[in-house]
Amino acid sequence: MSDTVTVKFFARLRETLQTDELELPISTQGTVSDVIESLASRGAPWDVLQGDQPVMIAVNQTMARPTQPLSPGDEVALFPPVTGG
Repeated sequence: MSDTVTVKFFARLRETLQTDELELPISTQGTVSDVIESLASRGAPWDVLQGDQPVMIAVNQTMARPTQPLSPGDEVALFPPVTGG
Protein backbone atom coordinates (compact mmCIF):
# COMPACT_ATOMS: atom_id res chain seq x y z
CA MET A 1 0.00 0.00 0.00
CA SER A 2 1.39 3.41 -0.95
CA ASP A 3 1.44 6.48 1.26
CA THR A 4 -1.21 8.22 -0.81
CA VAL A 5 -4.88 9.04 -0.59
CA THR A 6 -7.33 9.22 -3.46
CA VAL A 7 -9.16 12.54 -3.68
CA LYS A 8 -12.42 12.63 -5.61
CA PHE A 9 -14.25 15.78 -6.70
CA PHE A 10 -17.98 16.00 -7.32
CA ALA A 11 -20.51 18.31 -8.99
CA ARG A 12 -19.33 21.90 -9.51
CA LEU A 13 -15.89 21.16 -8.05
CA ARG A 14 -15.25 18.53 -10.70
CA GLU A 15 -16.17 21.04 -13.41
CA THR A 16 -14.15 23.91 -11.92
CA LEU A 17 -11.04 21.80 -11.31
CA GLN A 18 -11.43 19.86 -14.58
CA THR A 19 -10.68 16.55 -12.89
CA ASP A 20 -12.71 13.98 -11.05
CA GLU A 21 -9.95 12.15 -9.16
CA LEU A 22 -6.27 12.33 -8.23
CA GLU A 23 -3.83 10.73 -5.83
CA LEU A 24 -1.86 12.74 -3.30
CA PRO A 25 0.95 11.74 -0.97
CA ILE A 26 0.17 12.13 2.73
CA SER A 27 2.33 12.38 5.81
CA THR A 28 1.95 9.96 8.71
CA GLN A 29 0.06 12.65 10.65
CA GLY A 30 -1.97 13.87 7.67
CA THR A 31 -5.52 15.19 7.97
CA VAL A 32 -8.21 16.18 5.50
CA SER A 33 -7.28 19.81 6.18
CA ASP A 34 -3.70 19.08 5.07
CA VAL A 35 -4.98 17.66 1.79
CA ILE A 36 -7.24 20.69 1.17
CA GLU A 37 -4.43 23.13 2.02
CA SER A 38 -2.02 21.31 -0.27
CA LEU A 39 -4.46 21.46 -3.18
CA ALA A 40 -5.48 25.08 -2.54
CA SER A 41 -1.82 26.14 -2.50
CA ARG A 42 -1.68 25.31 -6.22
CA GLY A 43 -3.44 28.62 -6.88
CA ALA A 44 -6.40 29.20 -9.17
CA PRO A 45 -8.69 27.37 -9.70
CA TRP A 46 -7.68 25.10 -6.78
CA ASP A 47 -8.00 27.97 -4.28
CA VAL A 48 -11.77 27.53 -4.55
CA LEU A 49 -11.31 24.71 -2.00
CA GLN A 50 -10.53 27.32 0.68
CA GLY A 51 -12.92 29.98 -0.56
CA ASP A 52 -15.72 31.64 1.35
CA GLN A 53 -17.93 28.55 0.99
CA PRO A 54 -16.32 25.54 2.65
CA VAL A 55 -16.47 22.18 0.91
CA MET A 56 -18.27 19.17 2.30
CA ILE A 57 -16.02 16.21 3.05
CA ALA A 58 -16.40 12.45 3.18
CA VAL A 59 -13.64 9.99 4.08
CA ASN A 60 -14.24 6.42 2.96
CA GLN A 61 -17.87 7.33 2.21
CA THR A 62 -18.57 8.72 5.71
CA MET A 63 -19.07 12.44 6.28
CA ALA A 64 -16.02 13.93 8.00
CA ARG A 65 -14.52 17.12 9.41
CA PRO A 66 -11.30 18.79 8.23
CA THR A 67 -9.53 17.49 11.35
CA GLN A 68 -10.17 13.86 10.34
CA PRO A 69 -6.85 11.95 10.34
CA LEU A 70 -6.04 10.07 7.16
CA SER A 71 -4.36 6.73 6.51
CA PRO A 72 -2.68 5.55 3.32
CA GLY A 73 -5.29 4.23 0.91
CA ASP A 74 -8.14 6.38 2.24
CA GLU A 75 -10.59 7.96 -0.17
CA VAL A 76 -11.38 11.64 0.39
CA ALA A 77 -14.43 12.99 -1.42
CA LEU A 78 -14.99 16.75 -1.73
CA PHE A 79 -18.39 18.23 -2.57
CA PRO A 80 -19.53 21.82 -3.02
CA PRO A 81 -21.78 23.17 -0.28
CA VAL A 82 -25.40 22.13 -0.66
CA THR A 83 -27.90 24.87 -1.32
CA GLY A 84 -31.61 24.44 -0.99
CA GLY A 85 -34.52 26.21 -2.50
